[in-house]
Amino acid sequence: MSKRLTQNLNSAYFEAANRLRPSRARRRIVAYVESFDDVAFWRTILDEYEDDTRYFEIKLPSRNNLGKGKRQALMNLLHADQLGGAMIACVDADYDYLLQDTSEESRFINHSPYVIHTFVYAIESYQCWAPSLHRAVVTATLNDRAILNYEEFLRTYSEIIWPLFVWNIWCYRHGKYAHFTMMDFCGFVAFRNINTHHPEESLAQLRRRVNQKVAWLQRRFPEGKKDYATLRTELQEQLGLTPDTTYLYIQGHTLFDNVVLPLLEPICAFLRKEREREIKTLAMHAKQRQCELSGYQHSVMPIDIVLKKSTAFHDAPQMQKVRARIEALLNENESKIQPQRE
Repeated sequence: MSKRLTQNLNSAYFEAANRLRPSRARRRIVAYVESFDDVAFWRTILDEYEDDTRYFEIKLPSRNNLGKGKRQALMNLLHADQLGGAMIACVDADYDYLLQDTSEESRFINHSPYVIHTFVYAIESYQCWAPSLHRAVVTATLNDRAILNYEEFLRTYSEIIWPLFVWNIWCYRHGKYAHFTMMDFCGFVAFRNINTHHPEESLAQLRRRVNQKVAWLQRRFPEGKKDYATLRTELQEQLGLTPDTTYLYIQGHTLFDNVVLPLLEPICAFLRKEREREIKTLAMHAKQRQCELSGYQHSVMPIDIVLKKSTAFHDAPQMQKVRARIEALLNENESKIQPQRE
């Protein structure tokens, strides 16, 4: 297919193709996603909306670039007005959900009816949803012992970073992000390691870092003090953020790689060793011990793989907004199809 023809593939093209098919055939809706990692994530969501009248085909937006950063390719689809009822985009919200109409990209993401976004920062945010972490650890270790209250840890973590997070959003909304970028923020809220026996020590160190940076921002941007409370209220009342769920809205890779994995990996290592000691103690002879250990080691999985395969996030409250967006799109499609059927 020529490059020119590929560029001309838009929603109208797929809608016309649907009309050429038998009346009882299922309509195809093409859903473009940002990367390979997103395909499985969005498949588990869009599965819920397939029936005998429609199905989704998930694709990557570019055949020429296999790297990360396909967001620009998706934005090209938006700028070219190629999206529609038969051709949609499913993307990470990033900061665009929180920036609302303060940038062109955030306006597209938030207002286009043909863009379905995560309503949290990224798919990694859902993979790290706090109520799912104990189950993930059990899957990774086959050990149900509770070492730590993960929900309480991430709740406390979120409440600590909340003031600094609001300041970071303020900087982006007011064009001051060069002074305090998202990556700067991530550097303050990330962990190199966490003492899982005394996590309160890591949280105390985090609190000191955050308080120092907040004090610096207050001195650097005294004009921000009058807007800060208004922005904080908007984030909570209009966009649904709460101080205890801030972790869902920070950069996804930082949350996954520099908060949750440093927390879970040492716990998983401890629980695996505990289970292996138990097997060695209970084995009646060397052969049984070796067989049981081998079977156990082949059954456990790295925690990062378990998190990426998790679908527990379907119960997260933020998913209700994602579903509402999808349902609004499908209802609009149905209203357009009805007159053609008649």
